[in-house]
Amino acid sequence: MPVKTEQIIDTVSRLIEPVLDEMGAQLVDVEYVSQRGRWVLRIYADRPGGITLDDCARISREIGGLMDIKDVLRHEYVLEVSSPGLNRVLKSERDLAWAAGKRIRVRMSTPFRGRRDFTGYLREVREEDLCLEVDGDPVCLPREGVKKASVVSEEMDIGSA
Repeated sequence: MPVKTEQIIDTVSRLIEPVLDEMGAQLVDVEYVSQRGRWVLRIYADRPGGITLDDCARISREIGGLMDIKDVLRHEYVLEVSSPGLNRVLKSERDLAWAAGKRIRVRMSTPFRGRRDFTGYLREVREEDLCLEVDGDPVCLPREGVKKASVVSEEMDIGSA
């Protein structure tokens, strides 16, 4: 991801997080991508008990107005606000705390013990490690090597790859 894109995501995150908190929701993720020749600013938000379509519309109105006032993006873009879905990406400490006890999938940037992909139950979040139970065995993965972590829907049968 280009540095400028990362900076925009950072700026947008800092700008909208307090607004979402005030609305009783939490920011889960921000994506800023070019798709089919247009820029899309995608906001993933959630709240205890889940987020509704009405919540997304209300958040979109609030954020859209704020983005216009602050003039963060000086070109045309599409704003999308949605739920993080069943396979929610885990980025922040708050996300990891929320996922404790849930089934997650972790993709490592380099192989760890001969594998890159681990699926299991998140048992402990430490400063240096994410500890999972994979096929009944404990596995502590170094956080510095985690490329992506996400919740795995219990309905999905992907094995432990």
